[in-house]
Amino acid sequence: MPKPRQRESDRSIDSSPPTSGLDRSLPRRLRLVRSSLFAETFALNRKWVGRTMVLWLRPGEDAALRLGVITSKKVHLRANRRNFARRRLREAYRRLRPYFRGDVDVLLVGRRTILDADWASILDDLLALASKAGIIDAANLAEARKEHGLD
Repeated sequence: MPKPRQRESDRSIDSSPPTSGLDRSLPRRLRLVRSSLFAETFALNRKWVGRTMVLWLRPGEDAALRLGVITSKKVHLRANRRNFARRRLREAYRRLRPYFRGDVDVLLVGRRTILDADWASILDDLLALASKAGIIDAANLAEARKEHGLD
């Protein structure tokens, strides 16, 4: 615990998350950042609709399970609520990405119901959509459901 006026950047404080066997980080190289990639994803029209999100896939030679996230003003007019929805989508993807397979990029579009949904239903929805899209196999699906307590 830091002392009252101690800086968090002080080397004596380790604020990094605990490490486990699975890499759950989402650095810039694993995110879709160019608008042309978003447009290409929408043009391919490969989508699966869930209760809290819509999953779009973009296959390609440079695809590597990168993530793009969108929440429009249809989700909520206030920016802080849209940011909350985006954070929930990113975190759900971060936790489940090690179980996904394939040469595709994933684009998640938040729906209004994500704001009030409980965490387990968001994870369950993402797993169901990934299963329909074919980016998670049955063994990994069962393992992910077991690890996150969704059985």
